Amino acid sequence: MPWIIDYDAVLEQTRGQQLRSLYPMSGAFGFAEGAPTHVRGWIGPDDPTIRPAARAFVRGVPAPYEQTLTDWFIRTWQDHLPGKMWLLPMSHWHYELNFGSCPWLAATLDRIGLDPGQLQDRNNGSAIEFAPDEHHRARLIIHRLLEMLLGSDFAILFPERDTLCTVHHHKQLWWVTANPTFADALDTIT
Repeated sequence: MPWIIDYDAVLEQTRGQQLRSLYPMSGAFGFAEGAPTHVRGWIGPDDPTIRPAARAFVRGVPAPYEQTLTDWFIRTWQDHLPGKMWLLPMSHWHYELNFGSCPWLAATLDRIGLDPGQLQDRNNGSAIEFAPDEHHRARLIIHRLLEMLLGSDFAILFPERDTLCTVHHHKQLWWVTANPTFADALDTIT
């Protein structure tokens, strides 16, 4: 069953991974300025808002976009990033569950076995932790985020791994990693 990681523990873990908070109290994190990183973007429909400089890192996925992106994500997590994963709003839970993504997000949390009331009043980016054997629950929420997000984004962290993933509201997954071997592996996922 997925469980909630309090924000103080999220901060402790991210500091230990030398990640920095990009926005106070949120689930938005990044690598230290100047750290060598590799970026890969998997996108569904063409997106003219992607900057020309980022186009070199983009790979389109075949339709149905949400299903393909979810399948690729789960395969990547299971095959290349063994261990738990954390899902966090890049804003905070109070916003998402009261304004940004309600009511569908509350219903989705309920379907994966979490009481949305435990997150609804948190004005921070506490994490939902999924163990590797909970991939079916992770699949459900990732797919739903890709289907339903309109203006918000969500972050996925992998404790003890040098990799981040953003679930972008334009039906995209954006990976940032300090591991060049993993970046190359992202190019081979199908």
